[in-house]
Amino acid sequence: MAERRTTSLKDVAKEAGVSVTTVSRFLNGKLDLPDSTKKRIESSIARLKYEPNPHARRLSRGQTDTIGLVVPDIANPFFATLVAAVEEEADSRGLAVTLYATLNRADRELAYLSRIERNHVDGLVFVTNHPDNGDLAELINRTGKVVVVDEDVPLATVPKLFCDNENGGFLVGRHLAEFGHHRVLYIGGPEEMISTQRRYKGLERALQQTHGDRATIDRYIGAYTIEFGREAARRFIAENLPATAIFAASDEIAIGLIEVFRESGISIPADVSVIGFDDVGPLHLFGPPLTAIRQPVRKLGQRALFLLMDTDWQPDAPLASEELLPVEIVVRDSVAPPTKK
Repeated sequence: MAERRTTSLKDVAKEAGVSVTTVSRFLNGKLDLPDSTKKRIESSIARLKYEPNPHARRLSRGQTDTIGLVVPDIANPFFATLVAAVEEEADSRGLAVTLYATLNRADRELAYLSRIERNHVDGLVFVTNHPDNGDLAELINRTGKVVVVDEDVPLATVPKLFCDNENGGFLVGRHLAEFGHHRVLYIGGPEEMISTQRRYKGLERALQQTHGDRATIDRYIGAYTIEFGREAARRFIAENLPATAIFAASDEIAIGLIEVFRESGISIPADVSVIGFDDVGPLHLFGPPLTAIRQPVRKLGQRALFLLMDTDWQPDAPLASEELLPVEIVVRDSVAPPTKK
């Protein structure tokens, strides 16, 4: 027995005595018809048991019900947690997520941004982890429906969502000052990034409030990586431990530091106090458990999707905005009073 042919849009149009375009636009909500014509089309759909192809309808509306998520590295616990939060929020909205891991390379970021121009996704949650020379901002502004998260693309005029980096640095500085530290080493990411700048600014403000001119902050600037943490630790040891406390501005940097200190017999906090930033990894399992600034990573992902889907993306609507999510300090056992003044 031959299989019954699936009813097509053309069959409905012929049955209702209208064009295929009329039926298509009516089903997509783009055409207002007289009641008599509406009834003919609806009756034809019912009689022929026509079932619209949801994928085709989305494409006809210029929508895919898919959003893109661009992150530098899915192996990093911070970004992995962010991805999970975006996925959960998208699922609650009936959306799919296409994940793009850029290896923190600008060429891959530009390639993925261009996909929204070709209607492969309805919008992008975009995370970079390096400075921009202007190319990213130009494409983001041309593309439109993009939310920049976690790290800034300074010239991009789109919604931006960050944690409160400056207050995080302030909480670190205040905690260290309470223990009597006034000579502190700050180990951060690239100089041009707002996370590096704002975390340092908060640290400096807190130490100066307590210690005034006695506050001394050295800086090692590099990358938010374990390897840079190792390099910083070796330099710190070679310079004969020039500070009594270290603010490691990411979990990754802190891990690299701790590895080298342990190998070299440097004790935390007896020889040097250490505070990290992110608190996404199992810092409570370290020896000693590491005090850190906790970023609301899951909230960051959930809120990013909200901004992407609920922003008014009309050409004349104001898009440029910056929203900060609060951070908190999680106190453990890696800070003690300095043994040398």
